[in-house]
Amino acid sequence: MDLLSRLLTYDSGNGEITVEVRIASPHRTAQGWSCAYQIAWPGAPRRGFGHGVDAMQAMLLAFHAIGTDIYTSDYHRSGRLRWEQAGQGYGFPVPPVIRGLLVGDDARFFG
Repeated sequence: MDLLSRLLTYDSGNGEITVEVRIASPHRTAQGWSCAYQIAWPGAPRRGFGHGVDAMQAMLLAFHAIGTDIYTSDYHRSGRLRWEQAGQGYGFPVPPVIRGLLVGDDARFFG
């Protein structure tokens, strides 16, 4: 069941495309907890998950995975992906190893 969503916008050059990011409610698994997410990239949706020892950790790791997927995507590298304003970030944290990729408010808050 979806818990949260955020809409990003990609300027394809032929118009704007909405890219929805959805996060499901964490659920218990045999190994702990899992939190699924999906990024609706044009033509190639990306599904992933965060796993943790409790629901909070699973969700936090899903947020980090989303940030990683966004910041390492061709859509971000193109400079034509935005959340509210271009160049201000997307509102997702990333692991320390790629924090140098953060822009705008993301760099300020998560860097």
